[in-house]
Amino acid sequence: MSRAALLVLADGRFPAGGHAHSGGAEAAVRAGRITDAGSLEAFCRGRLHTNGVVAACVAAAAALGADPGDLDRAVDARTPSPALRVAGRRLGRQLMRAARATWPSPELDAVAAQFPKGAHQPVVLGLAARAAGLGALDAAHCSLYEGVSGPATAVVRLLGLDPFDATGVLARLADELDQVAQEAVETAECVVTDGVDVLPAGSAPLLEIGAEAHAAWAVRLFAS
Repeated sequence: MSRAALLVLADGRFPAGGHAHSGGAEAAVRAGRITDAGSLEAFCRGRLHTNGVVAACVAAAAALGADPGDLDRAVDARTPSPALRVAGRRLGRQLMRAARATWPSPELDAVAAQFPKGAHQPVVLGLAARAAGLGALDAAHCSLYEGVSGPATAVVRLLGLDPFDATGVLARLADELDQVAQEAVETAECVVTDGVDVLPAGSAPLLEIGAEAHAAWAVRLFAS
């Protein structure tokens, strides 16, 4: 594997569209659930251990060669909010464009043709990692880091939070992120042998409810 490729894929400047999404932070800020660095950390920890671990397992399984169609249907089944399903596919479509331009791959081409409106983002992330010569653990780390860094970056804009404090939140979550990534790979290995039914279904009802409310706002800084 290439450490440089991992840095490219995980870089917030990689043109995958994530900068336009707050990961639920915008709705949480308006609801008063994120007010400072401490509540941001709690929010990110919640994401990490719910929908974050689901996405990481899917990304790792895709990197290991599990069927993308099965994985995509599994993500759909684990995403009750229509708004989040739309956002996930939009992000997947943008990531697919960036990945195909960066790491051309027949496998990426085939999935792009299979899902012209976009496969779910974690599925594409795992395929992108695979095309870049990265492994399942790399894909899981990328997925989990995106899941917490997106809200942390968004809250800097939404609340005017000190960027140093936001970065400190990510640093304090690092050990947990490593542990969850390793667990995600172990689950992904079971997916390859036993099918997608072994994927977790971590629930985050407030994120789902917040996403539906956020989609109806007339004015918002982020797409989701």
